[in-house]
Amino acid sequence: MRLSDFDFDLPPDRIALHPMEPREAARLLHVGKHGFSDRIVRDLPDLLQEGDLLVSNDTKVIPAQLAGRRGQARIEVTLLERTPGESAGENTVNWWAFARPGKKLRLGELVEFAPGFAATVREKTEDGQIRLDFGTDEPTFRVSLAQHGWMPLPPYIRKSRAVERRDDTDYQTIFATREGAVAAPTAGLHFTPDLLARLQAKGIEQHRVTLHVGAGTFLPVKVDDIAEHKMHAEYGEVHAETAAAVNHAKAEGRRIVAIGTTSLRLLESAAQDGRLLPFAAPTDIFITPGFKFQIVDMLMTNFHLPKSTLFMLVSAFAGTDRMKKAYDHAIASGYRFFSYGDASLLERAA
Repeated sequence: MRLSDFDFDLPPDRIALHPMEPREAARLLHVGKHGFSDRIVRDLPDLLQEGDLLVSNDTKVIPAQLAGRRGQARIEVTLLERTPGESAGENTVNWWAFARPGKKLRLGELVEFAPGFAATVREKTEDGQIRLDFGTDEPTFRVSLAQHGWMPLPPYIRKSRAVERRDDTDYQTIFATREGAVAAPTAGLHFTPDLLARLQAKGIEQHRVTLHVGAGTFLPVKVDDIAEHKMHAEYGEVHAETAAAVNHAKAEGRRIVAIGTTSLRLLESAAQDGRLLPFAAPTDIFITPGFKFQIVDMLMTNFHLPKSTLFMLVSAFAGTDRMKKAYDHAIASGYRFFSYGDASLLERAA
């Protein structure tokens, strides 16, 4: 398959720069096996069945964007992934990161973010990542990050407007409890306490998994043959209780509904022989058409970028032709795209 197979024309004015208020007022395109229907996110309980089991991602976005200086030069840093490291013989906080501009950074050089908050460049990779050693323990680092970092909005939003104070809450889901993500699992942004209560009243079971979303989710695919693309690994956890609940639901013929592509990727990473196993490890699963899904029957997700790995995933899940027609309908009907945009509810292709 070629990268061009997943291209489509997206007018720039379809890209949402702020979320809908209230969150559940966003539009929802139901992509069924026999056609589309235009709904609202608050209609979700009506589109699901009693006994369905919802799985959402409870990762919490950290303020992973930092502004620092290398001497007099300004450096913008986006934290990517926590990694083990040592400084002066003691364990200290190390992160892989992107830096802009980063080519001139040298090994051993210090990047200062604030008085008493700095990091030393320990490694560099060919793809532009750097390993930063913050020279401090985790609690001290977390305090400094909370004081001096800001919400890591997607690049296409930061190019169009400044980060705002409201983004601290707008870019965090109602499920967020476990710190570690540097990008939000955006399908979860649509949920409110009232919507969760109505889902529960309908008899829809709810469970959580954790996938710490990395900034690699925004990286473009740079190869024409998509089989050559390498996904960045992200750490995920599926607890034994969740695995047991999912397996029990599937044994009874009930549907598993993933809230977001991150939940789906983790569930399918932890699948073996049609069952969900407990899981605690990184995953770099790359889902493209032809993938054999074992766990998920329905997927709620936002609208994704042309030629992105996420559009490849939804094409694998619901069928490439069906998703191209669904996206044509969404664009013609004025749906809002990407992280702060509207949502779709997809039924898995047979």
